[in-house]
Amino acid sequence: MTHTSITLNHSLVGWTLMPVSSLISFLERHDGQECPSYKKYAFLLISSLAIFLGTNFVDAADQPVLAPAEPEGMKSLFNGKDLSGWDGDPRLWSVKDGIIHGETTPEAKADGNTFIIWKEGVLKDFELRLSFRCNATNNSGIQYRSRHINDGTAKNKWVVRGYQHEIRNELKLPNVAGFIYDEGGKRGRICLVGEKANWEEGQKKVHGELIDAAGFEKLFRLDDWNDVVIIAKGNHIQHYLNGRLILDFTDKDSNVALTEGILALQLHAGNPMWAEFKNIRISDRSKP
Repeated sequence: MTHTSITLNHSLVGWTLMPVSSLISFLERHDGQECPSYKKYAFLLISSLAIFLGTNFVDAADQPVLAPAEPEGMKSLFNGKDLSGWDGDPRLWSVKDGIIHGETTPEAKADGNTFIIWKEGVLKDFELRLSFRCNATNNSGIQYRSRHINDGTAKNKWVVRGYQHEIRNELKLPNVAGFIYDEGGKRGRICLVGEKANWEEGQKKVHGELIDAAGFEKLFRLDDWNDVVIIAKGNHIQHYLNGRLILDFTDKDSNVALTEGILALQLHAGNPMWAEFKNIRISDRSKP
């Protein structure tokens, strides 16, 4: 720990205070008899210092990093009318009231995790913005820099593997929307909400906190639309939720890091569920 030295100017006494721990030790030795003014000024100093520390040295999780302004000319990926440019199980995906609606039921089940895939491009360095809402019976996701598994080994025609921005309708960390999941891979939950982290030497190394549990509960809009921004440039990925940075990840393992791939939206196997997406737009971040 680094001690702070603070200078106090007074009309009668001008002196530079020693570190607080040393000052307290000094007072204990002298009991204020030889230098009674020290006791008075020490009390004032420590009181002021407590207020100063309380207002100026707050945790990083209490200092939100805000999303950048939306760049001009973002490309819309959904026309709001039909699923032109997208490919998914027609039993499960449709357009309702100008939004992409995915739903599984006891009668129309997903045979394994299934996706609706954007067919008109590949994501490299990009900024993606969209809004989502879903129910809480299951989870969904936004796949990016991913690959379509169509080699005959998948359970259905719309299986995708790669980076996934988790979609959930829950408030309690860590099972919330926004973490990076390695869909179909071996790394599981690569980076959790609130973490500033790297992946290197075969493991995650966390070196900062962006939001805590209480902050996320205030930020997330339960049972309502939530706004997502995903920015990926090189091996650096950032997830923003409702205007705030919630995850900052650098994938330093070149053997597993993904630098390009497709975009897709998920319906999860298992319990019946629904998920909806709107205002899907993207911009190229490959330029300086």
